[in-house]
Amino acid sequence: MKKSVYGINRILFWALSGICCVLLGTALCGEAGTGTVSASSAAVTSDSIKEKEGQIAEKRKEKENLKEGLSDLKDIKKNLEAQKEDLKRYVEALDSSLKEIEERIADLKHQIKVKEEEIVRTETELKAAEEREEAQKVSMGVHIRLVYETGTPSLVDMLLQSESFGNFLNKIDYVEKMAAYDQQLWQDYKAAREYVQLCRDELELEKEILDETKESVEIEQRNLEELIEQKRSDIISYETDIRNKEKAIQEYEQEIRAQEEEIRLLEATVAEERKKLLAESKKPPSYDGGKFKFPLASYTRVSDDYGYRIHPTLGVEQFHNGVDFAAPKGTAIYAAYGGEVVAASYSATMGNYVMIDHGDGLYTIYMHASALYVKSGDAVAKGDTIAAVGSTGRSTGNHLHFSVRLNGSYVSPWGYLSQ
Repeated sequence: MKKSVYGINRILFWALSGICCVLLGTALCGEAGTGTVSASSAAVTSDSIKEKEGQIAEKRKEKENLKEGLSDLKDIKKNLEAQKEDLKRYVEALDSSLKEIEERIADLKHQIKVKEEEIVRTETELKAAEEREEAQKVSMGVHIRLVYETGTPSLVDMLLQSESFGNFLNKIDYVEKMAAYDQQLWQDYKAAREYVQLCRDELELEKEILDETKESVEIEQRNLEELIEQKRSDIISYETDIRNKEKAIQEYEQEIRAQEEEIRLLEATVAEERKKLLAESKKPPSYDGGKFKFPLASYTRVSDDYGYRIHPTLGVEQFHNGVDFAAPKGTAIYAAYGGEVVAASYSATMGNYVMIDHGDGLYTIYMHASALYVKSGDAVAKGDTIAAVGSTGRSTGNHLHFSVRLNGSYVSPWGYLSQ
């Protein structure tokens, strides 16, 4: 009983504590002049602490799972090794692996953006929690000072100063309420301190996850570059191996014929659509004779020009149906002229490619892209970004293979391009 008794004078500081709260201003009671309670002064509950602990547990799992999603380069290479005898199948399998890694990199970059936003929110929450802790610390200090200054009269003094036994019991009731208030004040302060520490732990964990996610992007980029280099090396090795020479030439010619057939089928489909438009007395799209926009944001050199040439690895004369522009991976590829996308697809020879119908039998084709940003049926304007430079398909380095077809035949792109 003695520990719970404070004396009649201490009844007064309960009211004084409220007055001090007002005197301390916004740190304790909210925004000045508004009469509202700020988030920093609201007491932390056991539920909010449990919720924060749950969030931290989820982020720990997120950190543990981060490395598990990385590409297993050793396993990929092992699977590819078994397919090297069939170059077409090998290229398709390798490009599929490259696509998966590209998608993984894009997902990781998205995670980085999300995590950076989470860190900003947690920093804001930590600041509010620290302000709340400081406000409750100040409140505790004021309370303790008042207790010290008012002293602790004995139970006998309280009894002697009471006008009646009922008055004495009322004083005892007030003292017990003050004891409960003291206990609640201390519990609130402890909860505020615990919540601040949890916010700090969460912020530290989020920063660790951010750093590891950025490291994962670097790892995947290295995996991507290593696979692209292996592809380049393996294609060159396959095509220059004297034992494969005749077979390689035959395969290359078959792939070119397959490519030509694929393009012709697309043109035939467009031709049928035009016939339907004419039958319905509708005017099909028409090329107005304007100059093309250069199809790349930038390039380093023309690595192979249009026309007959000696194939760089097969060593035989072949017709090259477009112009190869060497450019860094990811360089923007533009629609050279307005029209409709008739294909945005993949083949083992062309890799990721886009074909655009400009009207009057004129088409442009963009090959070996690392990513496609359009789909079949899309209307594009001159200069729209449609893809990104890559080395997919039968390619030994990052470049754009740009072709122009007129009335079913390849023609030199230089007659249409404006620098």
